[in-house]
Amino acid sequence: MPEKNPFLVALGERVRALRARRGMTRKAVALAADVSERHLANLEYGLGNASILVLLQVAAALHCSLAELIGDVTTSSPEWLLIRELLEGRDEAALRRARVVIGQMLGTGGANAADPAQRSTRVALVGLRGAGKSTLGRMLAEDLGYPFVELSHEIEQFAGCSVSEIQALYGVNAYRRYERRALEEAIQIYPEAVIATPGGLVSDAATFNLLLAHCTTVWLQAAPEDHMKRVRAQGDLRPIAASAEAMDDLRRILAGRAAFYSKAEFRLDTSAKPLQPTFEALRKLVRQALALPA
Repeated sequence: MPEKNPFLVALGERVRALRARRGMTRKAVALAADVSERHLANLEYGLGNASILVLLQVAAALHCSLAELIGDVTTSSPEWLLIRELLEGRDEAALRRARVVIGQMLGTGGANAADPAQRSTRVALVGLRGAGKSTLGRMLAEDLGYPFVELSHEIEQFAGCSVSEIQALYGVNAYRRYERRALEEAIQIYPEAVIATPGGLVSDAATFNLLLAHCTTVWLQAAPEDHMKRVRAQGDLRPIAASAEAMDDLRRILAGRAAFYSKAEFRLDTSAKPLQPTFEALRKLVRQALALPA
């Protein structure tokens, strides 16, 4: 068998990572893309259509990125290109600082402030389903005297149907629009709140940026086994109900989203201790972050 081309292998890895981050099965992506599941599998395993290599060769010949060749938005003007050049090769810490500064410059960088007095009093809990966002979020809201907002419920109110029905009837893109609208309204209505966010919210960069800019964020982490046990206890297996390798799927989803969840200001392991000690740790973390009395 001929050796796989490294570019196609990396392309396949990106496709898998994006699919995991969005919590979609290969079958679901194949249907949405109108390609065969086998073709998508080949793409993910580095056996994609080699015609893209021609584009790569042309880009190399023109001394430009493939993104510039295919017309990515970040190459659409001289200013975009100059910004790309400034950021290229920077480490994650430098990129984060740049993002925060840009957000402050544009008036969208209110959260993530070093001064607790400047932090948003909207506390958003992020993480995969089964991390404890709803249970701990309600307890925290009651303790702080804040409203509790279950964003999934707000999305269903906007749409007039359940989350699964939104995705089945109108597709993932429509669901993301409802998600963004629900978050925008929550930010507008509640100066103080505890918000439990859907696990896939991080899949949309614009919505996640909005959350980071207007909320104090906490990533609730849990072991994959605890995620699965808690989700099953809720009687909810989306999006892994039809998969014979449910745990493997869950691990891939978690791995695909972890880098985004980690952008939250704080994190808490909800698998380490029973519920009450975990809540006490969350309570202490949030009260210190907001400079509230213990």
